[in-house]
Amino acid sequence: MSIEIRELGKADSLFNHFLVELRDQEIQRDSMRFRRNMERIGEIFAYEISKELDYVEKEVITPLGVAPMNTIAEKPVLATILRAGLPLHQGLLNYFDSADSAFVSAYRKYRKNKKFIIKMDYLSSTSLINKVLIISDPMLATGGSMCTSIKALLENGKPKHIHIVSLVASEEGLLAIKKNLSLQNITIWIGAIDNELTAKAYIVPGLGDAGDLSFGSKLV
Repeated sequence: MSIEIRELGKADSLFNHFLVELRDQEIQRDSMRFRRNMERIGEIFAYEISKELDYVEKEVITPLGVAPMNTIAEKPVLATILRAGLPLHQGLLNYFDSADSAFVSAYRKYRKNKKFIIKMDYLSSTSLINKVLIISDPMLATGGSMCTSIKALLENGKPKHIHIVSLVASEEGLLAIKKNLSLQNITIWIGAIDNELTAKAYIVPGLGDAGDLSFGSKLV
C-alpha cells in the first residue's frame, strides 16, 4: 500500500492562473467565476489523472478504415463532499463523462467549547469493489472530512486505487491522510500546500470558505 502526493502548482502552467483567481479576494467575489475556475481546475486534474488509469486497445471504425486506439479500460467512480466540492466534481465529470457519481455530506459540527467533530448526514454510492475512486474536496485542512468520507465509502467495497483531489492542502491534512488511510493505495492531487492552520482550522493563506464563495453564506 502506498500514498503519493502530486502538487500540480509546482510547475508553471495555466493551472496556476486559475488558482490565482480562486485565491484573489477581489476576483473571488464573483461566485460564478469562482465556480467556473474550480470547474476548470477539475478538468485539468481529470486530464492528469487519466494518464494513470489502465487502457485497452480498441479498433475504431472510421469513414475510411479501421484505427487501433487505446481507450480507458474501466470508468472510474467520482465522489465529492457536499456542498463545496460540487464545482470541482463537475469539472472532473466533464472529462470522465460516463463515470458513476457518489456523494457524501460531511461537515464540521461545532460544540460550545468551539471545538468541532466531523458529522456525516448522507451518503450515496455505487459499488466500489476493485474500482478506481476519485474523490474531491476543495480544501484539505485537518483531513477530518476526507478521512471520514473515505472510510464511509469503503463500506461499499474496497477500490483498487483512490485519487484524492483538492485545490489547497495543509501539511496537517496530508499527515492525517497518511496516518488514517495507510492501508489504501492513494494518490493525492493538489494545487498547493499551505503550512498554517488557524485556531478554527482554516488554511492560511488558503482561499477562504470554498462553499460560501461558490453558493453563498450559510447559517451556522
